Amino acid sequence: MLKIFEMAGVAFFSLAGGIEAERKGMDLVGITVIAFITALGGGTLRDILLDRHPLFWTQNPDYSLIILAMAVLAALIKRFKPLPLTDRAVLVPDAFGLGFFTATGVAVSFDSGFAPFIGVFMGVVTATFGGVLRDIACNEVPVIFKRGQLYATCSFLAGLAFWACHAFGAGRPSCLLICILTALVIRLLAVRYDISLPA
Repeated sequence: MLKIFEMAGVAFFSLAGGIEAERKGMDLVGITVIAFITALGGGTLRDILLDRHPLFWTQNPDYSLIILAMAVLAALIKRFKPLPLTDRAVLVPDAFGLGFFTATGVAVSFDSGFAPFIGVFMGVVTATFGGVLRDIACNEVPVIFKRGQLYATCSFLAGLAFWACHAFGAGRPSCLLICILTALVIRLLAVRYDISLPA
C-alpha cells in the first residue's frame, strides 16, 4: 500500500510540475525535467537525510515511466484546453501530491525507527521540497516561502494526524488515508477560503 501511495504521489507531483512548466512556455524537454524534479526532489532529500540507500526511485523504473507519461500529458493539455493555464491548474494535482507524499514520508521515517516528530518533519520535507525545486527552476519564489494560503502547514498537520493515529493503535492503512485526507482537505479549504497564517 505504501508503494502504491508513493507511485500516486509521483504521478500527481509530476503532473503538477509538468503543468507549471507548460505555463512557463517550456518545450517537452523542459516539461519533463521539471516533472522529474517536482516528483523526486522531496523523496530524494528525505532518503539522503535518513541515510536510506539506494534512493527510493533508483530501484523502481516504474517511477520514471510514470513521470514521462505525466510530462507528455502536461504537454498535451493545451491542445485540449486552448485557454491560458492559470496557477489554479496546478492546484488539484499538487494538493493530492502533497497528501500522498506527506503520508509516505512520515511512514518511511517511522519504519526506519526515527522519533515521531522527526517522522512528521520528514513528511513535510518529502511533500514540499520537490515543489521548492520546481519553483526555483521556473524562476518563481517557492510557494512555501511566500505569504499566502496554507501549504507546508497542511503537510505538518497531516503528519501530526498520522502520528496521532499511530499513537492510538490504528492500522497502517488507516494512518496513511487519514494523513492524505487531512493534507488534501486543509489545502483545498485554505485555497477556497484564502486561509493563511497570521502575519
